[in-house]
Amino acid sequence: MTRQKQVKRKKNTINGWLVLDKPFGLTSNEALGRIKRIFSPEKVGHAGTLDPRASGLLPVAFGEATKTVPFVMDGRKVYRFEVTWGAETNTDDTEGEVIATSDIRPGPDAIAAVLGEFTGTIMQVPPKFSAIKVAGERAYDLARDGEAVELDARPIDVHRLDLVACPDENRAVFEAECGKGTYVRALARDLGRRLGTRGHVTELRRLLVGPFGESDLIGLDEILEAAEELEEGEGVEALVEDFVLPVRDAMDDLVEVAVSLDDAAKIRKGMAVFLRGREAPLNTEVAFASHANVPVAIGSIDKGRFQPTRVFHL
Repeated sequence: MTRQKQVKRKKNTINGWLVLDKPFGLTSNEALGRIKRIFSPEKVGHAGTLDPRASGLLPVAFGEATKTVPFVMDGRKVYRFEVTWGAETNTDDTEGEVIATSDIRPGPDAIAAVLGEFTGTIMQVPPKFSAIKVAGERAYDLARDGEAVELDARPIDVHRLDLVACPDENRAVFEAECGKGTYVRALARDLGRRLGTRGHVTELRRLLVGPFGESDLIGLDEILEAAEELEEGEGVEALVEDFVLPVRDAMDDLVEVAVSLDDAAKIRKGMAVFLRGREAPLNTEVAFASHANVPVAIGSIDKGRFQPTRVFHL
């Protein structure tokens, strides 16, 4: 009996960003897997994991956009989250076991009075169930195995923490704008303790990551529906046109320098070029060069000389 050869699905060359509205209940990798099956890209990744019990903005990078992932991940993030008072869990959300309880229910005035203590650069102990490595192992793996996990406090930046609503005495809804490494679950835990009660996250939604916000969000169902409506023989080009943003959108916060066609060719070969023009910056740690509005490379500028570090093939 001859074994049939498995036909490999053709991979598509796609460059850009898809800002996915990840649904509740899926891991980030499961959501990414569904995107892979729809678009069949040559290369894909995501910028910033969301827990299965969280929904919202998951930036997906295709092709050359993967070279800009660090700039998205290092950007600010905005979360809207609900805290339920009266119980603290070992995971700081609804997935864990209750480890402490309280009958105290803080009112809006009491909550608002302490929010200033949780803004700015503050020290935060990450949740024991987190991806932080302890002696080479993930903290959540150790915690699940019943081992004692002790994590050190570390500085985080919380740019804004607002009380949005108090639906009832047991719940409060917040919106936080924060920097890299902030755990919203830990914010909920520490808010509960500071208010003389206990608390854990019962709903969490990410609204912004770096340059991408709510207006960019595309639902998974919307993508699936559009994929099903593709006419026979039609490729994913229509999906890319409708849903994929340009690579350069991830670099909105970087200095951009326009270069000539000749200089663009040199940069693509890894060569440094001197920037022309009175407006050209002399020194910048991170910048990107472009020609005709198309990114050429990411690099640095030293004494007016652009040195590429990552070249785009667009």
